[in-house]
Amino acid sequence: MESVRRRSSGWSIHWGKTLESICLPVAALLFSLLLFGIFCAAVGSNPFEVYGSIYKAAFGSWRSFQNTLIRASPLMLTALCTALPARLGLVIIGNEGALVVGGIGAIAAGLALNSAPSLVVQLSMAIAGLVCGGLWIGAVGALRHYRGVNETISSLLMNYIAIALLNHLVNGPMKDPASLNKPSSYPILDTNMLGVLPGTRIHYGLIYGLVACVIAYILIQRTTFGFAARTAGGNLRAARVAGLPVGKLTMAICFLAGSCAGLAGMVEVAAVHGRANESLNAGYGYSGILVAFIARYNPLAAIVVATLLGGILASGGILQRVHNLPDATVLLFQGVVFLVVMYSESLYGRFEIFKEQSAKIKTERPPAVPV
Repeated sequence: MESVRRRSSGWSIHWGKTLESICLPVAALLFSLLLFGIFCAAVGSNPFEVYGSIYKAAFGSWRSFQNTLIRASPLMLTALCTALPARLGLVIIGNEGALVVGGIGAIAAGLALNSAPSLVVQLSMAIAGLVCGGLWIGAVGALRHYRGVNETISSLLMNYIAIALLNHLVNGPMKDPASLNKPSSYPILDTNMLGVLPGTRIHYGLIYGLVACVIAYILIQRTTFGFAARTAGGNLRAARVAGLPVGKLTMAICFLAGSCAGLAGMVEVAAVHGRANESLNAGYGYSGILVAFIARYNPLAAIVVATLLGGILASGGILQRVHNLPDATVLLFQGVVFLVVMYSESLYGRFEIFKEQSAKIKTERPPAVPV
């Protein structure tokens, strides 16, 4: 009976935390809408009309929804670059750098094998993007584990290194002389580009993002590796006492996280641009951090959040045309959401309603009958 009582208590606490993890992000998003609406009113735009335009541009038609999904696919992948290390207690924000380096590796592999069969080229580009992005964030994990360097600062600084490396390569060794106004690398052949889903304009990068999020969820929640990572993230000292290989876990998680962002860079090269240029540094990595925070580091929730944020990013043009708002208004909206969500992190565990809900669930649940 004692074991049954413990299981019931654990079940109620779980549901109380689940309710809290759903309600607080939703409340943060609603409060962000309120703040952004105040800004729109201050600059002379009707907030309700602005939100109507955002909805129309993001989800108002099948064509609009396709644009949203195209932007959502790299957000899913870059969100994992923050979400996976967070389970180990690490705060990685080097998503943009890993994406850029993954794109550089992908274009290098694509140009080296440009005359090979398209399937070989695409697989090589994907592997190159995965490895380059993984090694980039893996270096952050190594600095953290072996030298005690703060992973947040080092990953942030490595973003700037990656962007500088990209600018050097597309203006120097990899520059296509024909790209005058916008320095770029040589392009890959059209036959080596990622195709689109039948009957749509959505490229196969969306499938990469969905599959990666599902695999990441299974890895973290349904495997012994994920259990070890969550244990180490919950109490590092206890994990070491228990004999868990914390160093190997850190390196593995960071490599996998960087690989996801590197794959996003490959998708941008092979499905959107066809070459490497400054467009790789489009901010998807930074937006992926926001997706991971709102999703509470849950890879499946990241799919939904990435779709919502992709819709917001897709609405920048219509805000400029219809409401005379700067195109960067969506970035302001994104920043407001990020700040509010970050503040909401400090509110977890402070509301009695969720504790009362846990007690209520525990009381109303029928007692288990011992076998």
